Amino acid sequence: MITVDDFNFENKKALIRVDFNVPLDEEGNITDTTRIEAAKPTILKVLEDGGSAILMSHLGRPKNEEEEFSLSQICSTVSEIIGVEVNFVDNCVGDKVTQAAQDLEMGKILLLENLRYHSEETAGDVEFAKQLSTLGDIYVNDAFGTAHRAHASTTVVAQFFPDAKCYGYLLAKEIESLDRVLNNSEKPVLAILGGSKVSSKITVIENILDKVDEMIIGGGMAFTFIKAQGGQIGNSICEDDKMDLALDILKQAKEKGVQIHIPVDVIAADDFANDANTKVSDITAIEDGWQGLDAGPASRENFDAVVKRAKTILWNGPLGVFEMETFAGGTIALGHSIAESTQNGAFSLVGGGDSVAAVKQFGFDSKVSYVSTGGGAMLEMLEGKTLPGIAAIKA
Repeated sequence: MITVDDFNFENKKALIRVDFNVPLDEEGNITDTTRIEAAKPTILKVLEDGGSAILMSHLGRPKNEEEEFSLSQICSTVSEIIGVEVNFVDNCVGDKVTQAAQDLEMGKILLLENLRYHSEETAGDVEFAKQLSTLGDIYVNDAFGTAHRAHASTTVVAQFFPDAKCYGYLLAKEIESLDRVLNNSEKPVLAILGGSKVSSKITVIENILDKVDEMIIGGGMAFTFIKAQGGQIGNSICEDDKMDLALDILKQAKEKGVQIHIPVDVIAADDFANDANTKVSDITAIEDGWQGLDAGPASRENFDAVVKRAKTILWNGPLGVFEMETFAGGTIALGHSIAESTQNGAFSLVGGGDSVAAVKQFGFDSKVSYVSTGGGAMLEMLEGKTLPGIAAIKA
């Protein structure tokens, strides 16, 4: 794997694709700086070598050039986190940008305006990518969150750097961590899949059945499996059109010797609300008018035992509606189990938007081995797909 460690950036301008698609509040303040912090080691490596860094990113999904999506508003925070003043230019291509890049002194940073202000970015336009490529000497992709997109800045631009392209530290770490789970894992391997829909995880489940020893299926999608086996799930969420598929997954797992664990009880509620009436219910006998919104106490105990015997753990998706305090207990209990198992030597990888939000909210992010920064990209890697942003560096 070719990384920034394979290059000396002295007197070189590094064109770095970062993922600064950060969440902002209504005042334009960044509410989570994780992605900027994750890019810091790569940027510092370039500067410490005696090079300069030209950073390009997207922010949100602008239709026109709406001010709310301008990267200018994050400039001061990026400066603070990196510890070096960041210059900003209000476009990413054109004469003004070319001049700003040429004038950039070694040891300095230039942040370009939102790539998605140009439709050519998401279209993967070759001419647009070529214009971007003229700004730097070496291309560095450090944006795992967009590595599954064949966009101009993530994939197409790499072809203009045949012998001068590499992964940043973050992207390299993401690839290594996922590879460790999928291909070089210490057994037993456990996958925990939660979230509301089976449909969004089908390909993941099918691809990793060959690679895991045990699997916990929790969250809303557990009800599709329970109903498919004849259980009464009350008003719980269910994908009726995926019940045959659920049975097929259970059959495949049995044939491959993979143990599947599904909740045995739930915290049921008479309304989808934090202040609803609740009771513990057998997951196969939820009364009409009630819906399961979290894993129950017996399920938490069962899952704790499963997690404690695993040596490699992949966690994607919460066990309940953790955004509501009343239904966060199952996800918190699972976090504690994974943290303890990690402390005892297991390798744990957490990824996917909701799981990452949960581990941060409940303070488990420093207690697991690795927290992935890319939801969609991680899922596609788990599905066995080759990500275009990763392939472009290898080409």
